[in-house]
Amino acid sequence: MKVIGIGVGRTGTYSLKLAIERLGLGPSHHMEAVLHDMAVQVPLWRAALDGRPDWARIYEGFPSAVDWPTAGFFRELVAAFPAARFVLTHRDPATWTDSFAATIYKLLAERDNAPPEMRDWLQMAHDVVARTGFPGGLDREALTKAFVAHNEAVRQAIPADRLLVYQVRDGWAPLCAFLGVPVPDEPFPRSNDRAEFWDRVTGKL
Repeated sequence: MKVIGIGVGRTGTYSLKLAIERLGLGPSHHMEAVLHDMAVQVPLWRAALDGRPDWARIYEGFPSAVDWPTAGFFRELVAAFPAARFVLTHRDPATWTDSFAATIYKLLAERDNAPPEMRDWLQMAHDVVARTGFPGGLDREALTKAFVAHNEAVRQAIPADRLLVYQVRDGWAPLCAFLGVPVPDEPFPRSNDRAEFWDRVTGKL
């Protein structure tokens, strides 16, 4: 693993995935990879939740990773991959809370109503998100506090020389400088607004 994004969902993780892949460091593992390979990925992440991670199998074929479930295991991953560099995507806590509550949090809260074939994936996702500090039933203020707490925990756990604290709105320059690669001569990818999120999910539900 070369690059590991440990920002939580709705902080530009899909845009970061596309950017990392454009820089030649992909394919990059994202929750989408779990959704597309549930039979293999869900049991592996369930084992990780139970304290039995097999990172080699989870990330087989992926030299980088972003988003949940990865973001829920930053403490384990910084030890498991001592040569990896870490990117903490973040954004304004209030706007993150609104976006998260309207997408991921809503989806997970309604997991019992999902088609049966999706429920193991959704339960695993719920448990990873809860492990990261966002259990079900939090109000807006508590979600915002949990978001700030996660970002601070990452800063404390990962050495500063291995960590880029980053907003995707800042584009290529800081990311490329951190990774030591040239800046592409093209716009930075922007993807996965709220409408796209629901398109991705409902395409599988």
